[in-house]
Amino acid sequence: MWTSCSLLYHLTASLLYRKTPSYSYVIIGAGSAGCVLANRLTEDAQESALLLEAGPKDRWLGSLRLSWKIHMPAALIYNLCDDKYNWFYHTLPQANMDNRVMYWPRGRVWGGSSSLNAMVYIRGHAEDYNRWQREGADGWDYEHCLPYFRKAQCHELGENRYRGGSGPLQVSRGKTNHPLHKAFIEAGRQAGYPFTDDMNGYQQEGVGWMDMTIYKGKRWSTASAYLRPALGRPNLKAEVRCLTTKILFDGNRAVGVEYIQNGQKKKVFAEKEVIVSGGAINSPQLLMLSGIGNADDLKQLGIPVIQHLPGVGNNLQDHLELYVQQQCTQPITLYKAQKPFHMVKIGLEWLTMFTGYGATAHMESGGFIRSRPKVAHPDIQFHFLPSQVIDHGRVTPKIEAYQVHVGPMRSTSTGWLKLKSTNPLDHPIIQPNYLTTDIDVWEFRQCVKLSREIFAQKAFDPFRGPEALPGPQVQSDADIDAFVRQKADTAYHPSCTCKMGSPSDPMAVVDSNARVLGLEKLRVIDASIMPSIVSGNLNAPTIMMAEKTADIIRGRPALVDSGVPVYQPPTLDTQR
Repeated sequence: MWTSCSLLYHLTASLLYRKTPSYSYVIIGAGSAGCVLANRLTEDAQESALLLEAGPKDRWLGSLRLSWKIHMPAALIYNLCDDKYNWFYHTLPQANMDNRVMYWPRGRVWGGSSSLNAMVYIRGHAEDYNRWQREGADGWDYEHCLPYFRKAQCHELGENRYRGGSGPLQVSRGKTNHPLHKAFIEAGRQAGYPFTDDMNGYQQEGVGWMDMTIYKGKRWSTASAYLRPALGRPNLKAEVRCLTTKILFDGNRAVGVEYIQNGQKKKVFAEKEVIVSGGAINSPQLLMLSGIGNADDLKQLGIPVIQHLPGVGNNLQDHLELYVQQQCTQPITLYKAQKPFHMVKIGLEWLTMFTGYGATAHMESGGFIRSRPKVAHPDIQFHFLPSQVIDHGRVTPKIEAYQVHVGPMRSTSTGWLKLKSTNPLDHPIIQPNYLTTDIDVWEFRQCVKLSREIFAQKAFDPFRGPEALPGPQVQSDADIDAFVRQKADTAYHPSCTCKMGSPSDPMAVVDSNARVLGLEKLRVIDASIMPSIVSGNLNAPTIMMAEKTADIIRGRPALVDSGVPVYQPPTLDTQR
């Protein structure tokens, strides 16, 4: 029997539903995952979706050229310098990094961080996904993930067992043929590392040419690949400048969200599901603001607890990296290209033809190696650049120089983030806890030594000037450790803050279907649900995860490719 109170509640709720717009799905965040989901979930004409993005569109007045700071690959550093398309986060001072406050740019625009990143397309290693399976993410091993990497991808070199040839995400190789990229690959081989013709294919280990999300000289973000082609569908609505402040619940069932747009508080309801795709910082922040997280922390802020999940905001993982820089004796680096006259020339060529030095991010070569014997698959990554980068590119290069970005891929230090207050506009408190373990410090020391060894090879003889960073005075382990503390910085890969796992894992936040544990009709789908960080950049894996969960939501059978061959080093007794 209905009590009068419950009858009144249900009548009020049904009236509210009628007055407020509703969709099958409400997706929060038009980033690397959200754009994929918006596209795939509206392929079914009977379903509808609302996509809410806190930032603006990625094109001003619909023009790609007027938005050159996003779409010109070489212009990527511009959006790291202000908060126009960028959340502009900062961490707590890092005790093991000379108390430095670290700057964490994250995308706040259509495409999310895929509209800000360096466009490197790296999937990680097969063993990363097999490890996820062991960590409780059932059905997320390599044979279940590879088909979704392929489904997403359209590689310019064509389709094979590892590469996709007909997906929305255009992937290409560099076109500059720069002599310093060739020197880096040859030096890697001279140092004893193998050449790999596809670090996303059979063999990650070695040095080679990198894949990039660049198409016909333009950045190919998830907004370009997935969102824009779907915008003409009558069942998809995409709103911008909407800060989602709260997930709405009826008991333990998510029914909609509250958001602020143009200073107005609004509500929208989801008939099927609310999907949170805000990224590794915004997703846990929104869950906590909505009453999902560590009950003690929520109570301290006066937030009513919907679900006690202590893993929300915990298990924070990131890649740190540093730059080993060498002066170049020949005037062939990008030093001159960054002078005003040359920048105008490069910009005009790109604006008229989408070609030239503006049409690449210049990170065209790189590699993956093992730090020591007995490591089963690469745990150090290189990105080579024929230029010098200072402070995230916010300071102009001073000299003709080239550099390698190098860092460990599976560091053991983990951090956390917590709410600063109940105000959704307040950035959360971010504590990555960098370099808190001895092995993490040792691995960075190895990164410096192994990078120097590659730069000392014969292939660099025609170009090698004095070392610019760390500098010839930095030789002892203590000196190298001090340099790391002073200069290491984020590689922009925060992840794992709403980790996927078994319901028996007290720190798991979502199950293998990305459903928030203990609640109904609520999923989180983005890099925050990674159980552990992968050995590489995070954009490609995030897109894969969204493709895979879109099939789960739609009730489609999981794609699988069993028995895919993966390279094994001839011996683990040696480092290379």
